[in-house]
Order: sequence, then C-alpha cells, then structure tokens
Amino acid sequence: MSGGLLVAGTTSDAGKSVVTAGICRWLVRQGVKVAPFKAQNMSLNSFVTREGAEIGRAQAMQAQACRVEPTALMNPVLLKPGGEQSSQVVLLGKPVGELSARGYHGGRQQRLLGTVLDCLAELRGTYDAVICEGAGSPAEINLRRTDIVNMGIARNAGLPVLVVGDIDRGGVFASFFGTVALLSPEDQALVAGFLVNKFRGDVSLLEPGLDMLHGLTGRRTYGVLPFRHGLGIDEEDGLGVRNSRASAPVGEDVLRVAVCAVPLMSNFTDADALAAEPGVVVRFVDRPEELADADLVVVPGTRGTVRALEWLHERGLADALVARAAEGRPILGICGGFQILGEHIEDEVESRRGRVEGLGVLPLRVRFAPEKILTRPEGEALGERVEGYEIHHGVAEVTGGEPFLDGCRVGQTWGTHWHGSLESDGFRRAFLREVAAAAGRRFVPAPDTSFAALREEQLDRLGDLIEQHADTDALMRLIESGAPQGLPFIPPGAPA
Repeated sequence: MSGGLLVAGTTSDAGKSVVTAGICRWLVRQGVKVAPFKAQNMSLNSFVTREGAEIGRAQAMQAQACRVEPTALMNPVLLKPGGEQSSQVVLLGKPVGELSARGYHGGRQQRLLGTVLDCLAELRGTYDAVICEGAGSPAEINLRRTDIVNMGIARNAGLPVLVVGDIDRGGVFASFFGTVALLSPEDQALVAGFLVNKFRGDVSLLEPGLDMLHGLTGRRTYGVLPFRHGLGIDEEDGLGVRNSRASAPVGEDVLRVAVCAVPLMSNFTDADALAAEPGVVVRFVDRPEELADADLVVVPGTRGTVRALEWLHERGLADALVARAAEGRPILGICGGFQILGEHIEDEVESRRGRVEGLGVLPLRVRFAPEKILTRPEGEALGERVEGYEIHHGVAEVTGGEPFLDGCRVGQTWGTHWHGSLESDGFRRAFLREVAAAAGRRFVPAPDTSFAALREEQLDRLGDLIEQHADTDALMRLIESGAPQGLPFIPPGAPA
C-alpha cells in the first residue's frame, strides 16, 4: 500500500486539522503505517522537531496521532506572520527570509513546489499512507495559479480529495457545491466527495440534503461527524484553550490564570497544560483591570516582541505588570514575554527598532540575532525534570536573579525561553503550588494529571469519531485506490 488523501475544506477552520488527525489515528489503529503532511502552513503556533526543525504545531500533533516522530518533511513550508503584509518563510524547518504576501504569491511559492513534492514523495516511499491537509479552500480561484497546498499538490501527486464542511456555520450544501463548481475539470476529477463536520441533531433529517447533493454533484458524502465539545488539536491560529477540564478543584480554591493577549501571539498552546489541571481557570485578557483577581499572569510568546511591548503600554497593562511584580504577585514570561520583562531589547532583526526599554522587572538584556535558535532543551527546576522547546531570535544575557530554565526568577516573577515546559507534569504541579502559596490560595494540584495521557485520550476520541461516523470501508478504498473514475464535471468550472 502506498496510499494518500488530501483533506481540503470549504473554508479556513472547517475542521481539516482535526479530521486529518482523526483519520491518522483511525488508520494507525488498523495497523497502517501512516504520516501527516501539510505542504504549506501559515501559523504562529509551531514546534521544534528532534533534529532542530521548526514545523506547524498542528502537524506535530498529527504525527502524535500517527504515533511517529514529527519531522520537517511533514510541513516543508511554514509561514509565520510578522504583520499585516509580511511573513517569515521557514523552509524545511529553517527560516530563509521575510516576504510580503505579494512577493510570495508572485513567484516564490510556485518555485517551492518541487521541494514540496520531493518531501511528499519521500514520505510516501516510507509510509503505507500519507494523509495531507490542505489550507483555506481549494476554490480560492485568485490563488490557484500558484497553489502548492490544495489542488496544486493533489494534481501533481495524484491525490484524491475529501472536502470537509463545518455545518455548524450554516450553508454547508452551498459551500460543498460551490467548491466543486469553481474548480477546473482536471481538479474536479480528483474531488471524491464530502465530509460533514460539527453536526448537531438527528442525522436522518440531514440525509435528504446529502442525497440531493449526490444527485447534483455525482459525489458521495463519506461521513457526518457530530459536534463534540473539547475536541481539537493545537490549531494554526484559533485562540482558545484546549484540554480544559471542568472538574472541581482538589483543594478548597480554584487558581485563576490571565494570559495577556498580545499581538502576534505565538505558541499560546503553553496555556493548555495549565487548563488541563482541575481547578485552574485560564482566560485571555487585554485590559489591566482583568489582572486584578488573577493569581498568575502569563505574558506569552509573540512574533513581534517590540510591538507586543508597545501594545502593553498602550493598553495600560505594562504599568499593571510592573506594579504586580513589585507587589510580589506571580508573573510568568515565556519567550517573547520573558524578553519583554527584561531591562532592554536591541532589535535590528524583527522590528528593526534598535534599542527599546523593557519593563525592567527581570535582570536581563536581549539582543536579536539573525540566526533563529531552535532547540529541544531538558533540565531541572523546582526539583523536577523539565523538557521544552525554544524558537526565538532574541539572545538573553541574564545578569542576576535565581536561575530558572535557562532564564531567571526574581521573587514571584519568572521568565524563560522554554515553550512546553508546563507539559512536564511534576514541574507543572510544583510551579502551581508555588503560585498558590504566593497568591494565598488553598489550591492543590491534582496528583494524577498526565498531560501526555490527556493528549492521547483526545487523539483517540478523534479516531473514534472517524471510526463511528464515517464510512471507513469507503474511506480506505479512497486512500488505497484514489478518486473514483468518471466523476461528472459541474459547471461553470474555474474561470479562464
């Protein structure tokens, strides 16, 4: 078997990442050696592989669904927005420059097609099946000429296409029909059918519409996935907390965590491990008064450290953070947030603003270097083993305080470049005990919360959705044999 499938969507956030992960977990439970693939990803949530390559965080979680180690082959092109008009281009895990949207779609993107196809071919030569995820919609007719992630990759690699639609948004039948009808005959020949996502209610009431859709398009629906709360893996750009557990706290109090919603926030998935603890309430905030009742304030990573610092000043949050630090109330700065808490930043790389004064609550000076640091550090803090990953241009010179995960701590203000450290269960519990004591809360971390086990449970639930609510026999035939022959053309097709 050397099968493949492209999971496309009628829109962004239709559920492509979740469906791809679910199909991967279902396949691996059938004994299929499977890998995920996304040719081009635009996301500020990224991950560092063991070989030191940066890829989209969603692809790392899809690799976990496959029970394989993530590699740069699984996401050869990653775009990291740096503002309204430009993105950093990460190729095979390493940054290669900044490009405007016009510059990227004006030619650079198409030149990457060969690299993308080589990566996909290598994966298909290694695995029984490769489940590819598209981006946005395949019917973005203004971008079709340079497309390397939707029908561009499907056409070149001969992949059948499954189109996912989010029925919870409404208009799913029009979206399915319109997606097919705006594709060229050659592209339409690869669109095998549809998958309905987030359906609420009685499926029998939907079936007449599915029958009519089949009559109109000649394409079947491969499944109707019900709406489930709490599902989802690390997303590309959706701001929210996953793995939240609504169970009662172990101790007498809850612990309130406020995450500053800074511009170009990156890897805000760090908050997920906190939300996984029973009794920890996490919310994203953008006003100083929202810090008043917080037991812990997190200043997260950002792709625009200087811009985020300016935003904190504009919002009045900077003064609130400085006052909070002086009062000895807990603050955790991660990556860009760590840099913001320092004395000053010298940036000729990201913002090119030169020297900028930080909040001055931690004894460190930051200089941005052209080379990006991409590592998977391991260490110890609070008597517990910790693992994490680093993704940053800023080089920190720590001049005082207590050591903390290659960063520092002063009183109850903590700072580190390590993303993912809170996923280490023992360390997370020890850290939350310190926070609770400093905040005067009778909060007790649960002794048995395993973040890794919660991830596995979540991925298994996605696999269950596919197994229980999709036509898995038909889906397997599609992966093994490709799109059915003789699929009808639906006019008008793509514009000339």
